[in-house]
Amino acid sequence: MPAMAVPDDAPGDGAPARHPVVDWLTRTPLRPLLPRPCPYLPGLVARERAFRTERLDGDGYHALMDRGFRRTGDVFYAMDCAGCRRCVPLRVPVATFAPSRSQRRARRRNGDVTMTVRPPQCCEATFALYQRYLAAQHPTSAADADYAGFRASLYAEVVDTVEAVYELAGRTVAISLLDVCAQSVSAVYHFYDPDFADRSLGVHSVLAEIDWTRQIGVPHYYLGFWVEGAATMDYKAAYRPHELLVDGVWRPA
Repeated sequence: MPAMAVPDDAPGDGAPARHPVVDWLTRTPLRPLLPRPCPYLPGLVARERAFRTERLDGDGYHALMDRGFRRTGDVFYAMDCAGCRRCVPLRVPVATFAPSRSQRRARRRNGDVTMTVRPPQCCEATFALYQRYLAAQHPTSAADADYAGFRASLYAEVVDTVEAVYELAGRTVAISLLDVCAQSVSAVYHFYDPDFADRSLGVHSVLAEIDWTRQIGVPHYYLGFWVEGAATMDYKAAYRPHELLVDGVWRPA
């Protein structure tokens, strides 16, 4: 896949300039990657367009997300599946978000859990928690997990990222990685201690992170792709009101 060197600025003509990464994408068609089995919908084939870059500022990544891109480590990708457009970016306007009854119950259940937002701190203890989470939730992936891959995919210093750490009586029970810019907070990945699976820590973390996004004055919390018909993605649509990126335009859903 192509590697990109992001220029520091773009020429201006008195009108607001598009971010250089958008201009680069306009000039540089991305070749589709090799197809692979769809991880969300059995029997379908997934394919992405992607590029790599060592560093991208928050405004640049926000501009990419508003064009359907996500990232893993230093790889920025958009879905390009033949005959299927069911991977739809979803975001929550934090000013109007209202938790449902079941979401409020999850919040009350975790009233004794504290959240600390800090610079990312990749370490062996964090990786051990991640391994335990994978073994419980995604056992086929757990066998292939290694520390170097974990660090490269979740802790690469590519965009402005923070780590939300959830603790119960001094014990770390969950961690979220969040990409942050002036217009968006994007959920990268969340993993939790399977000993506390009955606490709905995933729901609690989304609510806490939406609250934090509102507190720092950022208008939208991005939940990544929602995939209609995929059971593992149904939870994202439960955060309302939300918006979907359809044909390049954010639309209320």
